[in-house]
Amino acid sequence: MWNKPTIKQLAKIPKLYSQDGVKDPKVYMKFFIGPTTWYVTEFDGVDTFYGWVINDADPEMAEFGYFSFRELLTLKMGYSEVDRDLHSVTPYSPKKLSFLKKRHYMEHGL
Repeated sequence: MWNKPTIKQLAKIPKLYSQDGVKDPKVYMKFFIGPTTWYVTEFDGVDTFYGWVINDADPEMAEFGYFSFRELLTLKMGYSEVDRDLHSVTPYSPKKLSFLKKRHYMEHGL
């Protein structure tokens, strides 16, 4: 994985279920590879993230769900590895999901 988060950065992400019921949760990390992007809103502190996932090839199927940090670390497409966006959102500067969704759709022409 490119730009693997540190333990200190991961510790800034709210625990699982802490944003449960929040209409517009905050996003603390963004991972991507090819057409797929994961927006992290919560973390169990061990391996399980929760957040919004979108594949630009089928954006109507975007949804909230759980995903494994360990699996993201090993995921590859050809020679490409999962990368972490260091600019649009960080654990020290979280953004509202609605803002990031709007930006994502505009940037990807969806």
